Amino acid sequence: MALQEELESQGNWLFRRRSLLPLIVLFVGIWAQIFTIHTSGILFSTVLPYWQGYECLCLFISLAGMVIRMYTVGHTPVSTSGRNTAKQVADSLNTTGIYSVVRHPLYLGNFLMWLGIALLTCNIGFTVAFVLGYWIYYERIMYAEEQFLRRKFGDVYLNWAERTPAFFPRFRQFTPSDLPFSWKKVVKKEKNGVFALFLLFSLFDFIVAWQITSVSANPGLCAMTLVSGIGYLVLKYIKKHTRLLNEPGR
Repeated sequence: MALQEELESQGNWLFRRRSLLPLIVLFVGIWAQIFTIHTSGILFSTVLPYWQGYECLCLFISLAGMVIRMYTVGHTPVSTSGRNTAKQVADSLNTTGIYSVVRHPLYLGNFLMWLGIALLTCNIGFTVAFVLGYWIYYERIMYAEEQFLRRKFGDVYLNWAERTPAFFPRFRQFTPSDLPFSWKKVVKKEKNGVFALFLLFSLFDFIVAWQITSVSANPGLCAMTLVSGIGYLVLKYIKKHTRLLNEPGR
């Protein structure tokens, strides 16, 4: 198999299994954090006196990724920028809004969300490994997606891709979105991610409080986890039993 076809095949295989990556990062990250605590890693020893402040910095990075995801999802039509894993889907090509400055904004958002969590481990080796692993993993997925879009949209895609960077935004060429922002779509699609984000931050915070007697659990994180968890359950019920979050074309 030629390298081009092999990369696309690998990308499609990884695309169907991309929901497994967070689980791998989570379990390895928990081990890395506990290991760092017991070996008094340099970064952990430095930030321990300012642990809750450091958590806020990590949370800011992750929330920046979440905002990117929400902005992206809120301005896209149905059957684009979804969470599908079975196959590539794109009824139309998004080229305005955030897609006018970067070709893969959802993966950029995911990266920042997980980078904030990786930094919570205070393990430099794990954080570097995460960045490299994410790059290798998603580079192939992005390649497969772009091959799909290139075949489907032809010159329209090529002209857009030529002027739009793949991962690092070029803000000076921003073009307003063709569609208004839809809070309904954001709430429907991103409620899982918000709850999961606060839950994971609370988990890593609890591990530190459990292992270090001088550190207490962050009450702010606990409160946000509780509120986002209740919100998730309420919105899940609304989505399943009502049509309040439905919006034509979104």
